[in-house]
This record gives sequence, structure tokens and C-alpha cells, in this order.
Amino acid sequence: MTASVTRVTVTELCEREGVSQTVVVRLVEHDIARPIAGSSAEDWVFDATGAQWVYKAVRLHRDLELDWVAVSMLVDLLRQRERLDRENRRLKQRLARFLTQD
Repeated sequence: MTASVTRVTVTELCEREGVSQTVVVRLVEHDIARPIAGSSAEDWVFDATGAQWVYKAVRLHRDLELDWVAVSMLVDLLRQRERLDRENRRLKQRLARFLTQD
């Protein structure tokens, strides 16, 4: 079974989030958004996760009036938290299997 990846073009992303392509370029420069394809900003394609981070970053920028550097740092912390949450769930599952083997 192959996994399907939702692909969002930079134009679709700009329209959906109500931002300019310049903002998306800035998000990529700050490593907030990561295109999965495209050699130039006009051709960039993002996956669903990348589009979700754009949405979160734009909301943080607008709602909290943070500059893009602060947004980048916050997004990095949120990504770390998600990774640690996944790892914690995985370890709890392994521990539960170990404890039920008795």
C-alpha cells in the first residue's frame, strides 16, 4: 500500500492563508515551511504538514504580533514537542507490552 501525500502549490497556499508569496519565501528562509518540490519560489510545492506549519506560523505572527525570528523559534519548539510526544507514546506502548508479558 502506498501512502498518498497531499500536495499544495505555493499559489494555493497563498490564497488559502491570505498571504503573499513574499511571506511564504520568508517562512522558507526561516525554516518554518519546507517545500517538498520546486526549484524556485514560483514552483514550490508543500505537503500537508508544511501547509499546516504555514497556517500556524501566520496565526502566531498575526495574533501575537511576533516577528518572523520569534515565530521560527516557537515553531521549532512546537516541532520538538510533537516529536517528544510521539516518542513518549511509543515508549509507553513498548513498556505496556513488556509489563503485560508477565
